[in-house]
Amino acid sequence: MKIGKNTVPRTAICTSDEHTIVVRGLDLCQDAIGHLNFADYFFLLLTGRKPDAAASAVLNATLVAIAEHGFVPSVQASRMTYAAAPDALQGAVAAGILGCGSVILGASETAGRLFLDVEQRMQAGASDAEAAEAALRELKTQGRAIPGYGHPLHKAVDPRVGRLIAVATEAGADLRYVRIAQALERAISPIVGKDLRMNVSAAIPAVLLGVGFPVVSLRGVPILARTAGLIAHLAEEAETPSGFALSYQATRELQYEGQTPQGFGAQP
Repeated sequence: MKIGKNTVPRTAICTSDEHTIVVRGLDLCQDAIGHLNFADYFFLLLTGRKPDAAASAVLNATLVAIAEHGFVPSVQASRMTYAAAPDALQGAVAAGILGCGSVILGASETAGRLFLDVEQRMQAGASDAEAAEAALRELKTQGRAIPGYGHPLHKAVDPRVGRLIAVATEAGADLRYVRIAQALERAISPIVGKDLRMNVSAAIPAVLLGVGFPVVSLRGVPILARTAGLIAHLAEEAETPSGFALSYQATRELQYEGQTPQGFGAQP
């Protein structure tokens, strides 16, 4: 059964013959290995073009900013999986990455789409303030959270935000989405009654969209970055195990609220 129009698989990313591996038009060995750092190669793989200096600086900065964040849920899932199956590093990494959803790590893509929505409203004639307010009121009406704003720890300021914007500014990147993100930040308090500040999940799309990074791949940046952090945690887990300790602490704090059969817990 045919689903869709294409019946022939196609790719513009990679091909090879007996002597040469071609990636996005480059000879892998002669043009890429030893010439491109990994972040620049990632940009090339994704977009088909080498990043300019601004895109290179911004992408590298965002990957560094989000790679590590302590014992967050994805790291705990990864460590506990490794503790149960230390022979399967790939499974432990996958367990952590599977937690990259709308709450953890996935907010960058959602925030990026919000910025594009505000931009469209501005192109239709609204000022940045008017467009930001209209987009926020729509989110409020729909009962949706504002992606990329507010942080349980960094309430006054997320220190990564200012640094990423500084890197983008110093590199000469287009800052239009940074200004949109800042317009949203100014509009939040009057509309929702809370002073929510931009967090790193808003800063990442704000700087990346300005260097031509595709919105559909924004979630890939924290996924790629966090993979590096997970591998580091698993290397530590192999030497200093915490996976079973995390399980023990969860069990110790657990409160059972269901029914029990008569005599349960009685001393024999």
